[in-house]
Amino acid sequence: MATKGTATKRTETTTTFTDDEKAAMQERARELKKAKARGGKTDGTADVLEKIAEMDPADRAIAERIHAIVTEHAPQLQPRTWYGMPAYGIAGKATVFFQAASKFKARYATLGFNDDAQLDDGDMWPTAYAIAELNETVEARIIELIRRLAS
Repeated sequence: MATKGTATKRTETTTTFTDDEKAAMQERARELKKAKARGGKTDGTADVLEKIAEMDPADRAIAERIHAIVTEHAPQLQPRTWYGMPAYGIAGKATVFFQAASKFKARYATLGFNDDAQLDDGDMWPTAYAIAELNETVEARIIELIRRLAS
């Protein structure tokens, strides 16, 4: 505590966003404008496929397979983009999304779930899964999760 006549030194913490984070926020702003221009129509299949096509080959292969899994096992989930990532949900929400490893220069891709996925499992559960390689075991787990959130 400072006393009269003495100065206290304040340290300020500043939070800055990386260029990748700023780009994602700008992408989200564009998505919102595009959705408004569509007049509330939520089918963003073309947008999702466009984002997938822009990915590097390794990420694109995983994203294409996830898109096929969601389309086959949870057709009620509407494709859309979310912060520039392929996402799927109901009523305009992004319930599940795919984050390419290259999105934030990570060492692995991520399959993430937002609150409305309701994948609750006791008092603690994962909301994102790292995908280093897409194989039969990983695909089976993704299908299980997609079916759970869609039920």
